[in-house]
Amino acid sequence: MTEGILTTAYIAASILFILALGGLSHQETARRGNIYGIIGMAIALIAVIASEFVTNYAILAVCIAIAAVIGIYVARRVQMTQMPELVAILHSFVGLAAVLIGFASYLDPTTHFEGPDAEVAKTIHEVEIYLGVLIGAVTFTGSVIAFGKLSARISSKPLALPARHWLNLGLGLVCLGLGVGFVGAEDTGSGLIPLLVMTIIAFAFGIHMVMAIGGADMPVVISMLNSYSGWAAAATGFMLSNDLLIVTGALVGSSGAILSYIMCRAMNRKFLAVIAGGFGTAGGAVAAGGDQGEVIAVSAAETAALLKDAKRVIIVPGYGMAVAQAQHVINDITRKLRDQGVEIRFAIHPVAGRMPGHMNVLLAEAKVPYDIVMEMDEINEDFPDTDAVLVIGANDIVNPSAQTDPSSPIAGMPVLEVWKAKTVVVMKRSMATGYAGVQNPLFFEDNTRMLFGDAKASVDAILASV
Repeated sequence: MTEGILTTAYIAASILFILALGGLSHQETARRGNIYGIIGMAIALIAVIASEFVTNYAILAVCIAIAAVIGIYVARRVQMTQMPELVAILHSFVGLAAVLIGFASYLDPTTHFEGPDAEVAKTIHEVEIYLGVLIGAVTFTGSVIAFGKLSARISSKPLALPARHWLNLGLGLVCLGLGVGFVGAEDTGSGLIPLLVMTIIAFAFGIHMVMAIGGADMPVVISMLNSYSGWAAAATGFMLSNDLLIVTGALVGSSGAILSYIMCRAMNRKFLAVIAGGFGTAGGAVAAGGDQGEVIAVSAAETAALLKDAKRVIIVPGYGMAVAQAQHVINDITRKLRDQGVEIRFAIHPVAGRMPGHMNVLLAEAKVPYDIVMEMDEINEDFPDTDAVLVIGANDIVNPSAQTDPSSPIAGMPVLEVWKAKTVVVMKRSMATGYAGVQNPLFFEDNTRMLFGDAKASVDAILASV
């Protein structure tokens, strides 16, 4: 493939990636955005494979075949409830790739710089390697810890080490000093030592950074790691002199940074404070708490009667709905109630399901009409005029202590104010706390009813009675 055709393919792939991001910003165009992304990636892969940079097609074919088998296997087995941790572990692969490519690029014996600007070019190349390995190492271990927390393999409670902020600052200064030593090294052997030491420190920093963040702020961590993986990919592009990888990495990095900012605004957090472990720590020990009163349990038949008698109903889906895969039955209930003249709308919190957009995808999969799926800012003021609210497996996003308890791990986080409705029915398996590890006073309110049991079995019973 000639240089001109390769450049054209890169431009086409870049345009398709931009169109994919634009399409994914709206539910109505998300499917089209995915198609654009798939086509763009196919063009990019074909262009790279056909370029002069690839010389051993046998090894490449084996690697692609192995990766394809693993990818298909994982895609067929993964559940929608596992999407947050899947995204986190995929970010770790990008980070690890950046680390390995960085070392390979530095140790490549064929790399030489000639001409009057050789020293400048060598310095720039080494800076690219150092930053790529640094970002990649932090992304790798941070993403692994995020995977562990999201999949409940690691406790969601924050790890608050003494003087952790000073520890982070010290690690950063050490990495800066090692960078100076690495770039100024006279040969590969002497430069390899500071690079290895920095990599180990960056691995440790990634672990400590995410371990210090409480479960309430994990959605921000996901988008933050998404941004990190993009910048790691961009750094890899610089190391490999691959323009498409630079552009793609920059797109992912910048979009992830924007998403992190949006998530922080939605949760009333400051981005730097989240990264420093400033939230989810003060009230991390708060759990079930003392006696807050008695809960009022209801049956599925009573819930169905309540919904049929209401004029306005708001449904709040949460992680429990995703676990039970109850979205399709919920759509059937919605359709039946709307046929009976009941106004039904869905209220989506920005971080419902531990991942931005998780609930929107589930409802779209069940073919719930887009026009009745409302974001938190659009619907929060309507709860006082609502006859009944059905909360399905949600906890932290409807917890009034976010507004009333300054010591709570979710203090200050905007929540769906469901308690202002005439009646609230909360569907849960038990009285267990949510992901943030705090009890929910909503369950003990006079206008709250608790429908205990598996969400799928409960909504099936409600559907039968509607």
